[in-house]
Amino acid sequence: MRLHRVAKLTRRRAVRVLMLSWEHPPHTVGGLGRHVAELVPALQQEGIELHVVTPRRAGGDPVEETEGLTVHRVDPPKAPMPDFYTGAWQTNIRLEEVGASLCRDMGIQLIHNHDWLTAFSAIALKRNFKIPLLTTIHATERGRARGPLVRDQQRAIHSVEWWLTYEAWRIICTSRFMAHEIQDYFQAPPDKIDVIPNGVRPSRFARWEGVDLSRFRSMYALPEEQIVFYVGRIVHEKGLHVLIEAVPGVLAENPNAKFVIAGTGDLLGALRSRAWELGVGDKVLFTGFISDDDRDRLYKVASCAVFPSLYEPFGIVALEGMAAKVPVVVSEVGGLQEVVRHGETGITVYPDNVESLAWGINHTLSRPDWALRRAQNAYTAVVEDYNWHRIAQQTIEVYEQIIAERAQSDW
Repeated sequence: MRLHRVAKLTRRRAVRVLMLSWEHPPHTVGGLGRHVAELVPALQQEGIELHVVTPRRAGGDPVEETEGLTVHRVDPPKAPMPDFYTGAWQTNIRLEEVGASLCRDMGIQLIHNHDWLTAFSAIALKRNFKIPLLTTIHATERGRARGPLVRDQQRAIHSVEWWLTYEAWRIICTSRFMAHEIQDYFQAPPDKIDVIPNGVRPSRFARWEGVDLSRFRSMYALPEEQIVFYVGRIVHEKGLHVLIEAVPGVLAENPNAKFVIAGTGDLLGALRSRAWELGVGDKVLFTGFISDDDRDRLYKVASCAVFPSLYEPFGIVALEGMAAKVPVVVSEVGGLQEVVRHGETGITVYPDNVESLAWGINHTLSRPDWALRRAQNAYTAVVEDYNWHRIAQQTIEVYEQIIAERAQSDW
């Protein structure tokens, strides 16, 4: 396992990369989509020639071209599928068709894949054209399950993940936690893995500084209320059920707290019902999907950002909170505990523990001077360690290593 540091890099020759991703703007749902949305322009600025092939799921032109970047959006099959796994596999057939044309005509030197969802096409292109494959693993099915894989689809996804890590020339992980998980679950050699963190652009939030957001804020909370903000998928692994159970304990000490939960997912209805059962439904607002601008403004008007995940390979949302200079409270799991240093850049709490989570939120709301100091420390860490320019440089180092090794290989 290799941890990447900043290196002084000289001007590079053009590298032509085919990138396969299940998500790309305007279709971004989770951390994978945000990662790709930020990494691609950062690589583009470094002179990498990129062809991104992605399913067309939220509109966008079939082909979108700018200097050094072409995005190819492929329509998924319209026929109903028996399950998600089959739908992904069928979509990969179309991704492979577009990717094959690019490999034949564009002189592609490297395939960069993200997670199992596009693994079928990535592996097929690697084998058919003898182009080295790099994969970034953002999460694993076994990690999400937090236990035995009991369903056929779970076991199938796990098998594809093993296959992908086996076929890859190198593997990028965004945290040491994920690197160890991949070694444990897939027996991947440590010297095949590069750890390169996620990043965030503080400028996204800086543009709202000095702007009167009071009218925007009034859409979510009363002037005297302190906003406790969560954004992300509303699924079990994100620990939202723990947050809802913690709300009464927070209100007992901080009655002006207002919980704003942004995102969609299969637990949304159940969590909303549970909030009313606990008698706190009027203090918990589920916004559903929100735009990127609204998300960034909510970070800026919040008194606390909370991410109570049960499983989190990295936790890019915590970085967003840190970049927005809002105090963060996170579970001490996975990559979150690598990003947030307890008492220094945020508060970490025991995972799946209602009392610990309530304590962390109360500590943040009740001691604003301490919370502000942590938020300032967190912002400094973001600027120094988690900027996309640095991450792009580290990624290009891996690209160049693979291309150089391929040139010396007989395949």
